[in-house]
Amino acid sequence: MRLLVILLLGGLAGCAALLPDSKLATEDSWTSYDDAQAAIEKIVPNRTRRQELAEAGLDPKTNPAITILSFADVVQRFAVGSAIDPKTLDAGLRECLAAGKSCSGYSVNVRANRRNRIGNFWLDVFNFKREVDITGWTFNALILFVEDTAVYTVHGGQPKIHELELSRNPLGPLQGFGERIAPTLIGY
Repeated sequence: MRLLVILLLGGLAGCAALLPDSKLATEDSWTSYDDAQAAIEKIVPNRTRRQELAEAGLDPKTNPAITILSFADVVQRFAVGSAIDPKTLDAGLRECLAAGKSCSGYSVNVRANRRNRIGNFWLDVFNFKREVDITGWTFNALILFVEDTAVYTVHGGQPKIHELELSRNPLGPLQGFGERIAPTLIGY
């Protein structure tokens, strides 16, 4: 009997490893915010060509983190109306907007988030208490071109994400029972 109790307690000690975890990441070559930032900062306005970027992995045909922007998409991203004096805009941005349909761009959006369920296995499984540790980073950048030459870049994002998501349900598995049965009783 003692052996059974020891085995049962030993098995429960490692139950936290049985909790699910998940990973959400954009498939690209960057493993960190710093890698992504360094790649964008290598771009030299009015010198770097689209082909050079493709060779460096910044190619929308092979990198799912990149969206191709048309001139109309670029114009929507900037308040080019009367509220902003065009002289205050960056020279590369002005050049791109003045180029009309010859202006295009890349929007880069990368995220790497991991959700790891932690805490007591039994409280989690029976929906009494769920703790999720969320870590990761996000990165976004905009690269504007006139013809095939990069004329403007800007980047941002969140270099470090660390959040704790906690949900408590005092009734455990019965917590949402009323919500599940109400549509059946009402006839929906």
